[in-house]
Amino acid sequence: MIKEVVVVEGRDDVSAVKRAVEAEVIAVGGFGINSKVIEKIKEAQKRKGVIIFTDPDFAGEKIRKIITKRVSGVKHARISQKDGIKDGDIGVENAAPEVILKALLKAKCELQEKREVFTIEDMMFFKLIADEKARARRDFVGRELGIGYANGNQFLSRLNNFDISKEELTKAVDKANKEI
Repeated sequence: MIKEVVVVEGRDDVSAVKRAVEAEVIAVGGFGINSKVIEKIKEAQKRKGVIIFTDPDFAGEKIRKIITKRVSGVKHARISQKDGIKDGDIGVENAAPEVILKALLKAKCELQEKREVFTIEDMMFFKLIADEKARARRDFVGRELGIGYANGNQFLSRLNNFDISKEELTKAVDKANKEI
């Protein structure tokens, strides 16, 4: 059972999470996040902790930002677009139970203070940008680290904000280089 309350976008996501793991789940109902839902999430955060688990698309990221702005200290679980796509539809509800479980177990908490362990030079060194396989490498590494896929700038920000160590990144990149 997952200790924290999992926050998802809709009913289908609730069903998918419950198929994968025993957990308390709150559905925000898409962009219609009202003050009642935010209060519910704040209370859940106070009592048990919260994991935000939205779809790997623009709308999912926007919802994630809305919640994060209003509720501090939440954890973030992510799946890649590849793991959440079915018949052209992208969403948590399309992910396999083992993918959902892995994402929830790898949930990361954003740090409050600004941290700059990684630089643009590191991104180039690890071939996460400015390389023909950079996109595939970021996708693979994002799944390994539980921070999801992002463009180069967002990926750098996630590496720094999710308390990823150089050792963790090196291991994930080495694994990606063997498989890509």
